[in-house]
Amino acid sequence: MENLNLFIRSIFIDNMIFAYFLGMCSFLAVSKNVKTAFGLGVAVCFVLMISLPITWCINQYILMPGALSWLGEEYASTDLSFLGLIMFIAVIAALVQILEMVIEKYAPALYNSLGIFLPLIAVNCAILGAVLFMQQREFTNAWTATVYGVGSGIGWPSPGSPPSANVSATARSRSLCAE
Repeated sequence: MENLNLFIRSIFIDNMIFAYFLGMCSFLAVSKNVKTAFGLGVAVCFVLMISLPITWCINQYILMPGALSWLGEEYASTDLSFLGLIMFIAVIAALVQILEMVIEKYAPALYNSLGIFLPLIAVNCAILGAVLFMQQREFTNAWTATVYGVGSGIGWPSPGSPPSANVSATARSRSLCAE
């Protein structure tokens, strides 16, 4: 029940764009076309769903003070938490690179329509924000981090309701004048 609550909260209450204003630049840039916005939203959701449990494990078993005690008593006092940001960015960048190669291979039209915004997911502050929120909230296991990642990804508005569904009055008037 606690994970369901976290899932619902991460979609509607702790929404990355509307609650924390993270990841708005890429969201607004591709939201002119519903198909492109949906594709980017699914990509962001996928990266969040995979990166959060991986970074939770890295944080829990490598970076936290005393996390290396599984290697032996001499490593029990080692604190690698200063490497957290670098490690998290490396995981996110690697996942985005893999995702980019898969989309280029299996969905070339989507790959072309996303353009520069697909590789920019690697530096999307919503993804890094979710990873840092996960670390700050001290989730107890990788499953909870995954639930939070999926909820945050669904909450990133593109998969659910891209703003292009409600085109602004200015855009409507421009399209009418062009016809």
